[in-house]
This record gives sequence, C-alpha cells and structure tokens, in this order.
Amino acid sequence: MALISQTGSSYCIRNEVFQNKTGQNVVFSRASNIEASKLKDNCIGFSSLSCNSARKTQILHTDNAGVGQKRRHSVVVAAGPPTEDAVIATEPLTKEDLVAYLASGCKPKEAWRIGTEHEKFGFELKTLRPVKYEQISELLNGIAERFDWEKVMEGDYIIGLKQGKQSISLEPGGQFELSGAPLETLHQTCAEVNSHLYQVKAVTEEMGIGFLGIGFQPKWGLKDIPIMPKGRYEIMKNYMPKVGTLGLDMMFRTCTVQVNLDFSSEADMIRKFRAGLALQPIATALFANSPFTEGKPNGFLSMRSQIWTDTDNNRTGMLPFVFDDSFGFEQYVDYALDVPMYFVYRNKKYIDCTGMTFRDFLAGKLRCIPGELPTLNDWENHLTTIFPEVRLKRYLEMRGADGGPWRRLCALPAFWVGILYDEVSLQNVLDITADWTPEERQMLRNKVPITGLKTPFRDGLLKHVAQDVVKLAKDGLERRGFKESGFLNEVAEVVRTGVTPAERLLELYNGKWEQQIDPVFEELLY
Repeated sequence: MALISQTGSSYCIRNEVFQNKTGQNVVFSRASNIEASKLKDNCIGFSSLSCNSARKTQILHTDNAGVGQKRRHSVVVAAGPPTEDAVIATEPLTKEDLVAYLASGCKPKEAWRIGTEHEKFGFELKTLRPVKYEQISELLNGIAERFDWEKVMEGDYIIGLKQGKQSISLEPGGQFELSGAPLETLHQTCAEVNSHLYQVKAVTEEMGIGFLGIGFQPKWGLKDIPIMPKGRYEIMKNYMPKVGTLGLDMMFRTCTVQVNLDFSSEADMIRKFRAGLALQPIATALFANSPFTEGKPNGFLSMRSQIWTDTDNNRTGMLPFVFDDSFGFEQYVDYALDVPMYFVYRNKKYIDCTGMTFRDFLAGKLRCIPGELPTLNDWENHLTTIFPEVRLKRYLEMRGADGGPWRRLCALPAFWVGILYDEVSLQNVLDITADWTPEERQMLRNKVPITGLKTPFRDGLLKHVAQDVVKLAKDGLERRGFKESGFLNEVAEVVRTGVTPAERLLELYNGKWEQQIDPVFEELLY
C-alpha cells in the first residue's frame, strides 16, 4: 500500500497504484488516457512530480504485511463511469485526496496521448425518424458479435461496448458515441474513427439505418426523441427543467466532438486550461454546424453551443476563476465540491442526490444516503457531471465543438494538439490572449453561436484572430514531426473565407434544397 504524506498543497502524482484488501495491486483506470503504471509484486510506489511548486509529495512504502493501522485508504478503482461501487475506504476521503486524484494525471511529455470522442444521430433511412432503443440494441449486439467487442449492461439492457481502451456508449436520446483510445498520433486517431464508422455501417446497412454528423437534431422535436434506459439519465431528465430552459435539448438533441489531452504538471495544466478556455469560442466558430431546429433555421450557427448557455449555470460556462493567480488543482476541486450533484451509484442503481453537494457528501451529510461517505469512484462520477467549456479530470477536455462529418472529427483534435502539445504555439496563444478581459471572453462565448467568425472583436473580426490561431496550430503540428498538418485542411477553408459549416448548410437550405430540411440527412450522412 502506498501512503501519501503531504507537506504542501500543490502536487502531482504521475502513476497511481493502490493495493486492495487481498494484497492485489490495482490501478486507477482512465477512460481516455494513458496506460496505467506497472504493477509490482509486494510494494507499490508513486513516481512523484512537483508541479509548479517546490513542495513535494512524500511517499511511504509498506509491503503486504505492512502496518495496517497506519493506512489511509485501501481501494479498488473500477473502470470509467458509471463505475461500480468497488472502492473500499478504510478512512474518510479528504479534500487533499480529491486534489491528489486530479494531480495524478500529470505525466511526462513522451507519455501524452490524444483521446477523441464524437457523437452522432442515428435515423431510419426511409422515414428519417430517430432510431429507437430496440434498434440501437440490435446495432450494439451486431457490432459486438462481428467485431469482438465486450457488451456493457445496465440490468437487462445493453447500453454500450468496450474493446481495449475504446468504448461505445449511448447519450440520453440515443446519440451514438465513440470514446476513442489514448493514441499517439492524429493518423491513429483518424484511422480509429474510420474503423468505427466502417463497423457501424457494416451492421446498419442491413438495418436501414444511417448516422448524421451535425451538432443539433435538425428535424425532430423533443417529443419525437426516444429515451435510453439508463438510470442516470432519468435523474437528469427530471432535474434539468428546474435549473434551465434548454437542459432537455442538451440531453436529447445535441452531438459534439471533443478531444482529451494531457498535461505534465500543475503549471502545464494551468497554461493549457487558460489557452483552451480563451480559444474555445474560436473552436465553436470553426466547427459551427447546428443551424436548424425542427426543420427550419433557428437563428444560430451553433445551436448546440447556445443550448449550454441555459442548461444549468452551476455546472457550465467559461470558468473565469481559472485565470486567477491562485488557480490550480485545489481551486478546481473547490469549484467541483460545490457543483450540485446528480446521483450516487450504489448496488448497481443510481440514487437521486440532486441539489446536494459533494462537500456535503465529504462530511457524511447527503440526505439521499445519510451518514455514508464518498469513495474515489463517487468523485470520478461526479466530475463527469460538470460541463464547462473546458473540463478538468486527470486530463483536459476541449468541449466547444459541434459534431460533424468524419473529416471534421479528425480536424478538431488536430486543431487542439497543434496548439496545446507544442510549447511554441501554446506560448504564442497565451501571449495573444493574455490581455483578453473576462468580459471579452464571455462576450465571445455569447456571440459566437450567432455570428461565428464574423463576430466583431476589438478592431476587427474574430476571423482574423482565428486565422492566426489556425496558423499556430499548423506550425505546432509540423514541429511534432508526424506529418499531421493535413488534418487541418478541413478548417483552412473555413478560416480563409470566414464562412462556417453552418453558413454553408444555410446556403444549401435557401438555394438547392428549396427550404426543405430532409436533404441535410443525405448531405451529412456518414
């Protein structure tokens, strides 16, 4: 068992391995990032880093017959959410443990990876109606049987698939999501997307089903969307109307593409978090692809992005505190502790804990499970219910882009990797955005969903900043040396002309399509 003695509040742990009660070594699994640390026979060590701080994490080692009464925790951490309640805590978690959990994501640059996730809408080719759960179940079973995926069940329902470090899951309205494995290059990422789409097509062609790459359901209303049989979604569905007017639209009618990226230290995390937040409206504009609602233009270029502005302001937004001098892992934990919870997962069931906070949970004061204390799995699950434009787990998630056709699924990670994984480009972005005020960042967040790259900014248009940023991304990719810059071709034309994908769809709608929405299902069919 590894014991952590903390002499300061700023720290990083590179590898995280704990020992369970039987003496087996168990690693934290991680949905979208790096290989776990190697198991050792008797004693387990952490490779520690000091992050932006001279203060260090001291590690004590004990073997299997070690001094049990001195142990802080003995834990088993199951795979990514919804995680089983498999963590056994011999003593209560502290805030320091929650900070250490985030800090354990730090890893050296050679271990950085790229994890891409994308969602898409399934529909019946004949009727264009959304696919029902029964059809999705048939699809999941078909992929599992033909391509050797492991089924993920909730009760009697198949709700996903796993294969190695990839997973397929269902969003609330049946949006079909691939969470990719942590990969080294964008070539691998794009190959993974292509392989997934091939597998999906191989099964769906026989079923008369297609998939649509767009950010918001263009034709059907909320009442037309099926609800997936997942317990957490039932809790969210009941809670959303209490905290915003568009939460159900977010759940049932949006699709995104995002990339998950690593950091080496607390200081590196802060730099990437700030660059990601400042540039997120530019990514939203470049990938804006949701201009239709229920068959008509909705007045937005990214309706998906707009929806997040009135979903639940306690858990969304541009997180201005990330730009405070005091920001670090601990400050993000403080924020997350006060974000209202959705649920706790116990005995394979979701328990409604809406409106209560993880801070209450740490103190044993959750009304939904009185007296019970949280595990690290509970914390991991809670972090997945926070939805800012950039989200911190043990890696950073860039969350600002609409779903789109497959070339854009490769372009989005290319954009962020070129900026955040290249020190020169990252520093240039931080220099460009250093004097942007919180009000300017929020203004861009508010206006980009409507006006895209034509949003006025300072003495010009956002398009002009985006041109500089895409050039930095291209330069960063070229310096990586993997011949990846071609993946940015999809956004090069967008940034050159200032015309977003959504505006191209609107041109088609008002021209060739003669103001009919149905052709979009052919235009954006995978």
